[in-house]
Amino acid sequence: MFMAATATQAALSNGARTIPAQLALSSEAGTLKRSVMRELLKLTARADVISLAGGLPASELLPLAQLQECIETVLRRDGTRALQYSPMIEPLRRWICDTMRARGVACEPEQVHITNGAQQGLTILSRLFLNPDQPAVVEAITFTGIQQVTAGRGAVMRTVPTDLATGVDVDALEEAFHRTPRPRLAVVIPDFHNPLGVSLTLEKRQRIAELAARYRVPLVEDDPYSALRFDGQSLPPIKAFDEAGAVFYIGSFSKMLAPSLRLGWIVAPAELASQVTVLRESIDLESSTLIQRAVSLFVEQGLMAGHLARFNAANRCRRDVLFDALAHYLGDRASWTRPEGGLFVWLTLREEIDTWALLEDAIAAGVAFVPGAAFALNGGSHNTLRLNFSNVQPELIPVAVERLAQVIKQKGK
Repeated sequence: MFMAATATQAALSNGARTIPAQLALSSEAGTLKRSVMRELLKLTARADVISLAGGLPASELLPLAQLQECIETVLRRDGTRALQYSPMIEPLRRWICDTMRARGVACEPEQVHITNGAQQGLTILSRLFLNPDQPAVVEAITFTGIQQVTAGRGAVMRTVPTDLATGVDVDALEEAFHRTPRPRLAVVIPDFHNPLGVSLTLEKRQRIAELAARYRVPLVEDDPYSALRFDGQSLPPIKAFDEAGAVFYIGSFSKMLAPSLRLGWIVAPAELASQVTVLRESIDLESSTLIQRAVSLFVEQGLMAGHLARFNAANRCRRDVLFDALAHYLGDRASWTRPEGGLFVWLTLREEIDTWALLEDAIAAGVAFVPGAAFALNGGSHNTLRLNFSNVQPELIPVAVERLAQVIKQKGK
């Protein structure tokens, strides 16, 4: 029998406080839940806790000196123009457009919309297509930000399973599209899934684009991780197979360059440009001109390729160290996904283990993770957890896994 809650789980539940009785919240405000990862950061701040919980790049791998030089150059070159309101920076839109074309996506700069990170892209597209009480299709285990813009907005959820080797179950996706009423939105993570680490096969990408067109379901391809590949062959995005304008691509600089830039983009049909623009303006008008100009200079100088090569090589090393440690300490007690890039590994323990109950003991033992149930829209996944390998020094990864293994073995007695 699993524990109903622990002190740690309660601390992560939502941080809800009593509001004044005379104030009535909107349905969305009453439904939204705080990201577990944000709350978990508070619990893992102790110096003796090795955190495998976050979704962060390692600070020492961020291109600090290069970004600093770009910002200083922009301020010297552009002066106060870099500090004013501004339309989207066209050289950056062109670079994104050229990058998408190189991946097989036919697009023009006017189809590229700069956003404050991928999460804002999800918010805009959710508001573009989805009303409360209308159906949305997402993976049953998925990133909490996707949950916030669908279930958190009061959508009627249709969830589909994800194969831990090949990505989302496309037969289940078609069944969800076929049902009446037709879904108003679907969201899929194609590469190095958060939290599962899995990537879609080429065949599935082609079929998903065809299904979105056939059933006329707007499909959001949430893709912040594809640039983080360090093994295997890069695959074109789902959007590359979209001939009907039914696939909306979301990319981000947050994971491949620096999280605090809060810079991402949407690729959408030109016919919807005005609607996307108005929705964006209703949220926060525009993205920082200074940051757009600095990132534009960074990519124009050809710095991205070298940065990603260094970054991905370091993450490959950390993933391999994690694989070795898991095999050594948990080889007979767990199974795990084997991503060829990204930031995450998904661990499945024996059925009798509850990772929510495990978390409190793990933190006490000096290691943190995210329980898999935090990503499960329908509940379940009690015996799973997500591990991050990118933000831990390689020499500390075996220490963290050994601590985790000891806690698991104690629970398994």
